[in-house]
Formats: sequence, C-alpha cells, structure tokens
Amino acid sequence: HPNVAVKDFTCTTNKEDFYLTCSRLVPYKKIDLIVEAFKRMPEKQLIVIGDGPEMNKIKALATNNVSLLGYQNFESLKSHMERARAFVFAAEEDFGIVPVEVQACGTPVIAYGKGGALETVLADVTGVLFEKQDPDSIIKAIKKFETMNFDAKTISNHAKQFSTEIFNKKLKTFIENKLSEFEL
Repeated sequence: HPNVAVKDFTCTTNKEDFYLTCSRLVPYKKIDLIVEAFKRMPEKQLIVIGDGPEMNKIKALATNNVSLLGYQNFESLKSHMERARAFVFAAEEDFGIVPVEVQACGTPVIAYGKGGALETVLADVTGVLFEKQDPDSIIKAIKKFETMNFDAKTISNHAKQFSTEIFNKKLKTFIENKLSEFEL
C-alpha cells in the first residue's frame, strides 16, 4: 500500500453531528449514492467537499440537509475530517488514502466493503462496512453505526500503520532482504 501522511492530522475526540464525504466528483466515486441516501434521511446532516464534472448532478440531488462546499483548502478539509461524526465512502478503490487520513483524525469510516477499504477499515472497530453500492445499503450502515460506540484514539492508532515512516521501514527491509539474496 502507499504511504499516508498521517502526521498531518490530529486525533480529535470532540465530534459534531454531521457526516462528511470528500472526493473528486466523478462517477466511480459514487457521491450521488451518498447524497441520495441522505436525501432519504432528512434529519441527518451531510457535508460534501469536492468538485468535478458531476457537481451539477450532485447539486440537483441535494436537499436542505446536504451542504455542498465545493473545493476546500487543506486546513478546511482537515478541520471537517476532525470534527465529523463519521466519513462516508462509497467508492471501490485499490487503496483509498482519504479514509486513512480521516481515521488519523479519530473519525470512523462508513465504507463500501470492497477493495482497499477491506485493508484500511476494521469492521466494527474503526468503522462500518456496507455490502452494496446503493443508497439502501448506505442507510442501513449509518443506522448500524449510530447504535455503536467508537474510540477515536483506537481509530487514530490504526491509521498509523499506514504512515510514511512505517512505509519507509518496510520498503527498506524489503530491499535489504532482496539484496541479501544476491550476495555471495
């Protein structure tokens, strides 16, 4: 897996009552499914950070409980990651850096249980995984999430295994082991 700059994020235990998603607004990120799920849960707040070719589609789907902030600078993004009740991630990625960054903030992740999320999100420990890329599955996962308790420090500590420092150590060890195979 790639390295993640987890040191750039601060573990925060004081969460606010909103959900967050952030992404480039392109079809495979499935932001429309997340917005559709929150459209069906008008009592819950969703903040969407990001911009892209699907912005108009997302705007058309959004209801009063969905705030579209567009592109945000790093400090604003980080602040939202630290304060969110949970991060919602519906894409199937090879890895997914943002869910690790969010976990470094001590924020749980509600993610589609395929691809990289299976490596980065510990089911029922650092977040909740859902089975299908559809609004019903997202709603079900959020309802499950709301019955559970998560520990911000445990979540943040989990993210540290993806740090640049650990990545560098593993890469160095791998290279040294491979080089030793060729030494006479």
